[in-house]
Amino acid sequence: MRAYTRDLVDFLHALGPKSLPAEVLDRARYFLVDYLAVAIRGSREESAQAVQRMVQRIGANGCATVIGTRMRTIPGLAAMANGASAHGIEQDDTHSGGSIHLGATMFSAALAVAETMPETPMDAFLTAVVAGYEAAARIAMAVQPKEHYALGFHPTPTCGVFGAAITSAKLLGLTAEQTLAAVGIAGSMAAGSMEFLAEGAWTKRIHPGLAAQNGIHAALLAAEGFSGPCHILEGRDGFLHGYSRNPIAERLTGDLGQSFEIMHTAVKPHACCRYMQGPIDAILAIMRQHKIEAAQIHRIEVAVLEAGWGIVAEPRAKKYNPESVVDAQFSMPFGAAIAAIEGAAGLDQFTLEKTQSPEVRELMGKVALVKDARIEETFPKEWPARVAVELDDSQRFEEFVRYPKGDPENPLTWDEMTVKFRTLAGAVVSAERCDEILEAISTAHPATLPALTAPGR
Repeated sequence: MRAYTRDLVDFLHALGPKSLPAEVLDRARYFLVDYLAVAIRGSREESAQAVQRMVQRIGANGCATVIGTRMRTIPGLAAMANGASAHGIEQDDTHSGGSIHLGATMFSAALAVAETMPETPMDAFLTAVVAGYEAAARIAMAVQPKEHYALGFHPTPTCGVFGAAITSAKLLGLTAEQTLAAVGIAGSMAAGSMEFLAEGAWTKRIHPGLAAQNGIHAALLAAEGFSGPCHILEGRDGFLHGYSRNPIAERLTGDLGQSFEIMHTAVKPHACCRYMQGPIDAILAIMRQHKIEAAQIHRIEVAVLEAGWGIVAEPRAKKYNPESVVDAQFSMPFGAAIAAIEGAAGLDQFTLEKTQSPEVRELMGKVALVKDARIEETFPKEWPARVAVELDDSQRFEEFVRYPKGDPENPLTWDEMTVKFRTLAGAVVSAERCDEILEAISTAHPATLPALTAPGR
């Protein structure tokens, strides 16, 4: 049996800032901006504040910051709270090949651990995050997202915990053997159910936080000599065999070091499921280009990727009758209707009030969801979308989106990312504080790390 777990761990343990291309470190800074944007804004969500109250009730003293508050607690609890905030508005990054949200887990773990260290150079901090992205993305690709979803698992926490363990181990300075143990321990912490979809529950929102917390704890246990299985990924009873009906173990180490998965990670401009981003882009383009009013629409046909069908298209009764914000964020009919009516699909559109709007409800009834073999050909390397809008006068306009906005091939520029940050974080902190955070990220001085999570003004 090939030792895939050890090969992956040994490579990531040896990874240092000097072995990373400058563009990879720059991309890690870019995702740090994205993470702080969603975490700061997400800290005001009801779900995030419930987690914050739980942390406050425990009253654990510590030095790790709970973003958006003046609370400090132990690293695991801070990481859990911050991960819940970062994932709470559905605008955090997504790795295409693994269908996994990486930043909400890795940065939550990294910032919490870094605050316990005397000084962590920015490049070392970013390298630890890159390593975590690499581990989690490769493991998610190895179990295959479609196969993983079919068993009811959510890749973000199940695969993310391994990445968080790697990130934490690197920041804590663990040896290669200790890091291998941390990954082995993390395998018994890999959990996360998709059942939240059945009733719009909040559990998905806490998944990155739980993965970050567990990854930190796995690394801390390994640091104290606790052992874990060395073949946790490929072993007979290991993660790949338990969490997928058709795993591809070779994806764990194939072309390792030739490129980095952080470079294949996308950001979200719209506040909803990743499987809805491309279709919404297409609808917005059609509406703008042809100057269409929502009242003119007879039918909207949306081709949905098969991997996302059970997430945003079924069960039909639920998707056409969203009863909560979570329901709306995972309803392609709602996303299509709201984009056509309002010309946007941000936090202001995904609200409980909008789900009850008669205008939105009427247009949702005109949304037809279909499968299309043409958009499956390049998935998951690409997440294409096809939409057709038919008007009452029989005019028909079709749009094909190969790369949704935010994909690496169609990215938000640094300027657009800065606008996203100021829009989201600026709803919580002052413009001056936004400037301070952006400045801190642009410098390499280790003293800037704590400044990223400080409450500010």
